[in-house]
Amino acid sequence: MPHHTPLISTIVVGLVLAFALGAVAHRFRLSPLIGYLLAGVLAGPFTPGYVADQGLANQLAEIGVILLMFGVGLHFSLKDLLSVKAIAIPGAVVQIASATALGIGLAWLIGWSIGAGLVFGLALSVASTVVLLRALQERRLVETERGHIAVGWLIVEDLAMVLTLVLLPAVAEAASSASADLESIVISLGITLGKVVAFVAIMLIVGRRVIPWILHYVAHTGSRELFRLAVLAIALGAAFGAAELFGVSFALGAFFAGMVLSESELSHRAASETLPLRDAFAVLFFVSVGMLFDPMILINDFGPVLATFLIIVVGKSLAAFAIVRLFRHPNATALTIAASLAQIGEFSFILAGLGVELGLMPEKGRDLVLAGAILSILTNPFLFGLLDRWSSKKETARAQATADAAAAAQEALAAEKAAAAAAREPLSVTPLTDHVVLVGHGRVGKFISGKLASSGTPFLVVEMDRNQVSDLQKDGHTVIMGNAADPEVAAAANIRAARCLLIAIPDAFESGQVVEQARTINPDLPIIVRVHSAAQEEHVEKYGATRVVMGEQEIARAMFAAVPDAPREPVLSSVQEADETADEHQDADTPVRHSDDTGTSPSEPAPSRQPADQTEH
Repeated sequence: MPHHTPLISTIVVGLVLAFALGAVAHRFRLSPLIGYLLAGVLAGPFTPGYVADQGLANQLAEIGVILLMFGVGLHFSLKDLLSVKAIAIPGAVVQIASATALGIGLAWLIGWSIGAGLVFGLALSVASTVVLLRALQERRLVETERGHIAVGWLIVEDLAMVLTLVLLPAVAEAASSASADLESIVISLGITLGKVVAFVAIMLIVGRRVIPWILHYVAHTGSRELFRLAVLAIALGAAFGAAELFGVSFALGAFFAGMVLSESELSHRAASETLPLRDAFAVLFFVSVGMLFDPMILINDFGPVLATFLIIVVGKSLAAFAIVRLFRHPNATALTIAASLAQIGEFSFILAGLGVELGLMPEKGRDLVLAGAILSILTNPFLFGLLDRWSSKKETARAQATADAAAAAQEALAAEKAAAAAAREPLSVTPLTDHVVLVGHGRVGKFISGKLASSGTPFLVVEMDRNQVSDLQKDGHTVIMGNAADPEVAAAANIRAARCLLIAIPDAFESGQVVEQARTINPDLPIIVRVHSAAQEEHVEKYGATRVVMGEQEIARAMFAAVPDAPREPVLSSVQEADETADEHQDADTPVRHSDDTGTSPSEPAPSRQPADQTEH
């Protein structure tokens, strides 16, 4: 059997190079997208060494586009958009128009047609979802007013690009006709819109009932693999069906499949189950885009590259800043939106590639878009750094203006520390004491929080998922959004005064970091950690976990305890191991007294009685 087939080598080399360069980019606090694009440049025909199969790379990239658009639809939030519609919709429309006009102007100076300038300008007008969300999350701005406006703005941009991807082929076909005139273009657009309306109607009428029903049916089979396969089949099947039956793009089909699925109760599970595959093919998409980039354009066409970069970073930012200020929002909000949108990403690549494929834009235009994307993504962290310094200086000035003469030196020092904290939104320390801190609110965490709430035990949840945080807040629970390994988050959870810490996240590496941070703050805190293997148990105990709970052992304990007239001594090896583990961690001053029927102390609730379906495994 041959070992160097083009498909395998393209996937392997692409992923290995993307991993290596993405890790380097992350090390320098840059977006991993830079590493993925540079991996494509190294594997492309314009650099020496290995050259990947461009045709196969493009097909893999098409799957990446489908899964990217499916993810966009899956996370589409009409609620988030409506909450800031007054500024997000007009702001995004004006900003897109401004950037497009600047792109058309540059294209005219280069000598391109109006059609090429239109595609080029649109490609420069839309920001990268990945880059924007990462910048907001690092500064804990997602749940602030600034974050809501930025996300809503991005949703409008994405919807505009989806519509563009649908209409562009019809415009290109009508314009390329020998007898092309305004009437033929309008007719072609009308036919395309009719097909789109038919597809959307079927998805909204039939898909909203059939797709959730399929997922619920598969979920009740209990097969994780089958559920994952069902989600992928829906995404890819809808995209392929949209193209074959209605003549619309793969992207639109995948977007609507995700949007319909987002209304299902299983949408969060669908997103998490398909995330690894979506990430892998998204990486291959960026690698394939990088393969098309000729680095020599940075030298041969320095002027157009610089102009493109300035349109993205300066032109878009100034337009966004002016619009936000026009709506009477403060400078901090305007500067955050401006910095967030001063880059381009995945939609720009898709649109530029489609423009070249349809003959609307020369290949040089795609190279300029790629150069502008790489340079703008590289520059974006520095823009946010300048914003952080500006915000910190304002905080410093305010602190010094209100300080007493005796405390001026101390407050200046605190202001300097605030400057080093990258101007994050401050976290206030919870007033709770003698409370339980629960890290993670997945299936296990939800079960624990329900038990704590029903018993009247005060507790606080630390969670990173926005939807989980929103649900907890609606239920009236105390919640902090962030990573519990972050010293500021741990301090805000008042771990020093907590009764105990329960870590219910499935990632043992992250759990070890949380344990280490908590142990630094409170050396005597009881810390109970969830693990899946003996190696994970050893890892978290090394950092100071008090008690480790392994799901499989607890299931075995519960099943054995449910056996009628069970003997006093366990007969299952895994139960024996569970008992030994419990005995090892039991306080020496508290003897373990097993009752005849439960195998637990009569004075404490039996954890083995929890339903097996509440345990993740």
